[in-house]
Amino acid sequence: MDEMRAREVLAAAGVLPAPARDAALLALGENAVFAAGDLVVKVGRDAGLLDRARRELDIARWLAGAGVPAVRAAGPEPLLVEGHPVTVWHRLPEPVRPAEPHDLAELLRVVHALPAPSFGLPARDLLGGVERWLRLAGDAIDPADAAYLRERRDGFAEAAARLTPRLPVGPIHGDALPRNVHVGTDGPVLVDLETFSCDFREHDLVVMALSRDRYGLPAAAYESFVAGYGWDVREWEGCAVLRGARETASCAWVAQHAPSNPKAREEFRRRVASLRDGDATVRWYPF
Repeated sequence: MDEMRAREVLAAAGVLPAPARDAALLALGENAVFAAGDLVVKVGRDAGLLDRARRELDIARWLAGAGVPAVRAAGPEPLLVEGHPVTVWHRLPEPVRPAEPHDLAELLRVVHALPAPSFGLPARDLLGGVERWLRLAGDAIDPADAAYLRERRDGFAEAAARLTPRLPVGPIHGDALPRNVHVGTDGPVLVDLETFSCDFREHDLVVMALSRDRYGLPAAAYESFVAGYGWDVREWEGCAVLRGARETASCAWVAQHAPSNPKAREEFRRRVASLRDGDATVRWYPF
């Protein structure tokens, strides 16, 4: 789904007070995210994401009831518009500053203290999207690279199934990065709730460890995250397994953009080559 198609769906949904062509595009990935006036609208890539969109709205209501600072839904149910799930959200005010790792740590401590909700959350299926993303990549990536990632996926899935967590199992964000935190006048707020799960709390902590190792997060910033949360996941013997699983998923996620974006193809090749070479020092770039 490109921006033009997403705007067509947005127009057909009729949920904004202004014309769809005037809405600001905030992000284009699994969802196209548009903003206009006091609303934000998420347009899903395909109908297969409808259940996830419905669950995200359930999660938003649950977090609101628990008093957790998080983005709030502006509609009770997702719409299915021309085969695309559409959800509507209250727009957050302009941030007062960029989110920092310690802001994320503060919110994760709150989330990780919650009991599971009554409607139930899925396990964190970190590797579940790999096949779909590789199929979307098609001929834009080397078939040998796709086969390599499928083999890695299977190996890490088996290894992860044998792990014993150090922390109690419970609700997690699932994609715990500062980019999913919005800092307004009232403090940090969680956004992008669609990956909320009930699983190892370590999933949320490994994300930042990988950011330090692969994406250039300064050591001091990582230490501020550890201090804010109160524990360093790198002390856990299972850290390398979850880290490897997330690296595999991150490569495949970039692959889906390869058919239309030369920069995505370049980044995909960089990531896969570093995994094949076992070189953990190769810098990856956010996409």
